[in-house]
Formats: sequence, C-alpha cells, structure tokens
Amino acid sequence: MPRTLTIGKAARTAGIALFLLTSLNLFNFIDRYVLPGVQPLIQQEFHINDAQTGLLTSAFFFTYMWIAPATGWLGDRLPRKPLIIAGALIWSAATLLTATVHSYQTLLIRHAAVGVGEATFSIFAPAMLADFYPEEDRNRVLSIFYVTIPVGGALGYLIGGMLGQHYGWRMPFYVAALPGVLIALCFWLFVREPERGSADTVKATTERASFFGLFQNPAFLAATLGMAMWTFAVGGISTWLPTFFRRFAGYSVAGAGLTAGEITAIDGLLATIAGGWLAQLWLRRNHRALYLVSAWSALLAIPFGAIVFFGPPHLLLPAAYLAEFCIFLNTGPLNAAIVNSVAAPIRSTAISVNLLIIHLFGDFPSPHFIGWISDRHNLRIGLGATLISLTASGAILFFGARFAPRLPDLE
Repeated sequence: MPRTLTIGKAARTAGIALFLLTSLNLFNFIDRYVLPGVQPLIQQEFHINDAQTGLLTSAFFFTYMWIAPATGWLGDRLPRKPLIIAGALIWSAATLLTATVHSYQTLLIRHAAVGVGEATFSIFAPAMLADFYPEEDRNRVLSIFYVTIPVGGALGYLIGGMLGQHYGWRMPFYVAALPGVLIALCFWLFVREPERGSADTVKATTERASFFGLFQNPAFLAATLGMAMWTFAVGGISTWLPTFFRRFAGYSVAGAGLTAGEITAIDGLLATIAGGWLAQLWLRRNHRALYLVSAWSALLAIPFGAIVFFGPPHLLLPAAYLAEFCIFLNTGPLNAAIVNSVAAPIRSTAISVNLLIIHLFGDFPSPHFIGWISDRHNLRIGLGATLISLTASGAILFFGARFAPRLPDLE
C-alpha cells in the first residue's frame, strides 16, 4: 500500500478513535454529575445531612482511585480496547441499577460501584490516544477529549435538575445509562488498537519508563500534585455549586441545576478551547507552557471564587462565570503534561498512579470535608477551602515547570 494511503488510513483511524472516546467520556461525566443536580431531592427523600450527601461523591472516588492502580498495571500488559469497553459497560449497568435503590446505604454502594467502570475507562482512553498522536499534538487532542469534563458536567446538572424536579430523582439516571453501551459497541466495531509507543519521540529513560522511576520523575510528580490540589477545588465546587445556588441565591432545584449547568458548559467549552490554543501557541516558544498555563489557570480563579462565596449577591453570577473560565483553562494542558512526562511502557500505570493521587488528596475528601464544614458553620465557609487548594496548585505547577520535558519536534 502506498505510504500516503497508509498515513491517510492511520489518520482516519485516529480521528474515529478520538471521536468515539470523546463521546464515551462525555457520558462518563454526565453520569458523574447527575447526582449533584438531584442532591436536594435525595436529601429530602432519605433525610440526610450535608456530610452524608458529600459522602456519596466521596464513595465514588474511593473505589475510583483504588481500582486505578490495578487497572493501570493491566493496561500496560493487555490490549486496552476490550478494557475500555468493559469499563463503559460496568458504569452504564451500575447507573441503570439506580432504579432499585430505596435506601441511603444502597445508594452509597451503587455510587461506589460506578467508580469501578469509570476508573478503567479514564486510564486507558488517554493512554491509547497518546499512541495515535505524537507529543506535540497531545495538548490539542486531549483538550478535545477533556472538553467533555465541563460539557458532561453541565449536562449532568441539567438532566439531573430538570428531569429530577419533574419526574423524580431516579429518572435522570435512566437517561444517562444507555448511550455508553451504544458508543462502546461502535468502538468495538470501528477502532483498531495502535501499537504501544508508536507515536513517541521523547527518549524513554529509566525515570520515564519504569514504575519506580515515576517517584523520581519531577515532571510527573509536579503535574500530579498540582492536579491533585486543583481537583480538590473542582470536585468540591462541582458537588456543591447547585446546592449553593439554591441556598444563597434562592433558586429552585431545576433552576440551580440549570444555572450551574450553563456556567459549566459555556465556561468549560470556551476555556478548554482557549487554554488548549494558548498552550499550543506558547509551546512553540517555551517547552514549559503546559505547566505555566495550568498554574495561571488556578491562580486567576482565586479572586473571582472569593467573590462568589463571600461577595455581594449581585456579583455572584458574573464572578462565577469568570472563576470557572479560569479554572478550566488548564484542562488540556495539564493532562497533556501528565501524558508527556512518561514513556509508553509505563503510561497506563502512570495515569493510574496519577488518578490515585489526585483523587486521594482531591475530590475524594473535598465533597465530604466541605459538607462537614457546612454542617458546623455554613456552606460559604466550606467552599472557601477550595481557594486554599487552588493557591497550592498554582505554586506547585510554577515550581514544576522547570522540569518539563523538551519536545524534539518543537525545538
């Protein structure tokens, strides 16, 4: 086969894989954020306080982060395509089974089970994309893939809040369950798994290509710890933002979900595109750009977040738009920094270690911790903890920028 046809076929396969994996990731996050959209209804039915409500999200991340190391090890040794499909089927089934939940304890177990499937998918999908695209393209590709975080989160808020108010809190989980199964089937039929490391250009040193090397790899560690502090903030805010709007701005359940969803969708889409574009442009002149854009993303969000939580009511909405825009600027760059910091032989394991750390210190404790503070003081003070974690994220990423790997094709 002529080389141009081979390249064209590979590009089409990569494009199909990117489209289907991005579609799966969209419903991954829709499912994850349906719960915050219906939290007031769940609290009303099960008579639970804020700490117990936050524990539902914490239970999800508990299983999510502890399943990750085992599945990461598998992903570096077994074909990733069937593992991705299995993950999508597991989380879709767990979502569908919500119809049988009639107690808080059962709901807690169900939400924890969803974390098993989502952890599997979240590790293997970016690792596979890295084998379709070289280092200099991964910021652009992962910006597309991870734009589903804010868009999926927004749709989860909307589906949860609006359907939940009219049809009960169980109905949104039905709606979120089926699409993942259908997209997984298309992925099985139309995507061929690439060879590991086929797109890498940076040298695979011991530090970049072994498990123990991860803990001596400052580029990986800085990006991971910076992301953990960012995740603490985003996990807490995303869990409690609709409830905050309901309590302090007087919104209905549907109105709070709609408002939080609009902010997350608009800001997430625009900021992820803008952050990816800015990092790609800056990367041509500065190999530290992925880290620097991510650091500024965290720090610029702090003053606007403070206005949202503690400022006058008439500034709440404009400040919320500005805060979330800044927060989501790092979506593509920071994930690309993680992927580029390691080589193909250890990439799935590295992503799994990253997921364990960012959730162990990030959105596993933050929803429950914020709820615990809220029960003792108020939700404003609880959410104020996220401003401290954003400060830590920015500082770590600025420090870590000095260790960013140089990309040969951009020199």
